[in-house]
Amino acid sequence: MARRLSKGSWLLLLGILLVVIDQVIKVLVKTNMTLGEHIFVIGNWFQILFVENKGMAFGMAFGGVVGKYILTVFRLILFGALCWWIATLIKKESIPTGVLVGLTLITAGAFGNIIDCLFYGLIFSESTYDTVATLGSYAPFMQGKVVDMFYFPLWTWPDWVPGLGGHIFFEPVFNFADSCVTCGAIYLILFHWKFFAKE
Repeated sequence: MARRLSKGSWLLLLGILLVVIDQVIKVLVKTNMTLGEHIFVIGNWFQILFVENKGMAFGMAFGGVVGKYILTVFRLILFGALCWWIATLIKKESIPTGVLVGLTLITAGAFGNIIDCLFYGLIFSESTYDTVATLGSYAPFMQGKVVDMFYFPLWTWPDWVPGLGGHIFFEPVFNFADSCVTCGAIYLILFHWKFFAKE
């Protein structure tokens, strides 16, 4: 009779699966598209748009080269803390499985973007608006750019809307790892806020 996987093993497999999906998508985009290249998936509403960012999620930047090092170290510390917290919670029978799944989504998403920062500069040549990246090197360790590709310009605000007129409703370009972090956080806030309030 086959032995059932423990809760910790299932969560580890889920995390690995999410990171693999994230990295497969990024490598396919990085090695097959030039910067700024579009693939229209559902009209103008959903596009694969290859961009890279030097900093945080959704294309935000932070403090140049030094800021990049600080941000990457912070991400590594946060990733370690999340892994430790999940490992601690798994030992408690009373912890809802949904809490562990939500935290695993956030942790896997964080790690997916950490991989880009740590290694992409070392293993890929630089992507440009004219050339597709190949194996090579464009930046030192911890200075890689994060690959983003999902773009949902759902609509443009009418000109008469104060402060928003003429702007696209949702302009950020993001990746699968960003989605994992965001979905995990929203899920925990909506369905498990009582657990965190108690904790």
